[in-house]
Amino acid sequence: MSNEGGKTMGLRYLAIAAGLSLLQTAVLGAMIESRAGILRSGDEIVLKTAPVDPRDLLRGDYVILAYDISAIPASIIIGDRPADAGWQTMQVRLKQGSDGYWTVAEASFGTLAPQDGSVVLQTQRFRYNGATDLEAGAILRVDYGLERFYVPEGEGGEIETARNEGDVTVVVRVGKGGQGQIRELRMGGAALYEEPLY
Repeated sequence: MSNEGGKTMGLRYLAIAAGLSLLQTAVLGAMIESRAGILRSGDEIVLKTAPVDPRDLLRGDYVILAYDISAIPASIIIGDRPADAGWQTMQVRLKQGSDGYWTVAEASFGTLAPQDGSVVLQTQRFRYNGATDLEAGAILRVDYGLERFYVPEGEGGEIETARNEGDVTVVVRVGKGGQGQIRELRMGGAALYEEPLY
């Protein structure tokens, strides 16, 4: 291979590497901006946390969070229901209660239309076991991607105790697509941690 051919090949590899770097930067920037957009302008809801099994408390530098809205009674599911078992997602309509906390009003395996005075939150994928999950009195357990909150090292113990005593609330911003982002963690009604936009 001539010296000129080697230079051309080197320039080609350099151009490919630069293009890949730009693509990675653009994808990362889009992910960060998507999260920041929800935190900046999403609908705000306040959720009360629920106690967590003491065997699954603090792992690493984050606190496990559980919510009453994660338990979906089969009786409030509207619309078509999948006949076969498999991975599913749901949309869950939340409405604000008289105490200021948001609770589940209805859920669907399909799309829920916007409605004044409510917010629709999208679940993460969960394992659906078929018709047995929808029997009378059955409750489906779902997650929303809001189940962990990172805290400074060594500060989780007090939050865990307060959470299990029902003294921790979470402020969530919900985007138009139903994705939620934790905006603030409160303890005893006072802001403890607030997520920065970037």
